[in-house]
Formats: sequence, structure tokens, C-alpha cells
Amino acid sequence: MKTEPNQTKKALKVILDSNALFVPLQFKIDIFEELGKLLNAKFEPVLLSPVRQEIERLATEASPQVKRNASYALKLVEKCRLVEMEEEPGVLPDDVIVEMARKWGCPVFTNDRQLRKRLRDINVPVIYVRQKSRLEVDGRL
Repeated sequence: MKTEPNQTKKALKVILDSNALFVPLQFKIDIFEELGKLLNAKFEPVLLSPVRQEIERLATEASPQVKRNASYALKLVEKCRLVEMEEEPGVLPDDVIVEMARKWGCPVFTNDRQLRKRLRDINVPVIYVRQKSRLEVDGRL
């Protein structure tokens, strides 16, 4: 097992779904600041490459409003650690998120109702927007 040097306390990984990066425009919430407050710990926002590809696709192929939002979301991607994944045809970004959250045992930030249910069914903590004004965790960290 590989360990990273000079890290006594490892940051908590938080996997972000594409819609998490739309939250700042949609609800005027600074997601990175709010995640820090909510978790009260050092955290590392993680973006899986299929999720980034989904946002890039939206930035070029969607309606003008969604294109603008996706372009903004791509700027937020720079604050995240990008984890390159091998692309498998027909595998949805949500499937990859569920798989990695299970493997790493880390929370996922998403507002997608179906994805939240899938994650809760396998006991993965889910971070989501509550009352359009704050972030909340469903499950134990």
C-alpha cells in the first residue's frame, strides 16, 4: 500500500457529482467554504474524469443557459483533484461515483435524488443542498 509522505492527518475525500458544481450558480452557495464548515475537517474535493467529461459535454452541447453554467462549473473543477478513470463504454458517471465511493469509503456531494438513494442503500454518506441555503449530510462520516 502506497502512502503519501508528509501527511500526518489525511484529508477526507469528498467525491463531487456534476450537479454539485452547479450549486454556486443555482443557490448562491460557496460549496468549498460550506463543505469546510459542514465537515469541520480538512477535505479534498475529488472529481472523477467521467464527471468532468459530462460537464465538458454540457458546456458544448446543451442549451445556452446550461452551457453557461457548465462553463462556470469547469472553472470550479480547477479547485478539485481530478482522478483519471479508464473509460468504459456504456458506463454512466453515476455508476463510477457509486463504485469509487464504495471503494474509498468516502462521502459524495450530489443533489441527484436517484444517486442519493443508491449511495444511501450501500451506507455511503451523502452531502446535499438543504432548503436551498445550506449543505447537509445524510449518513455518518
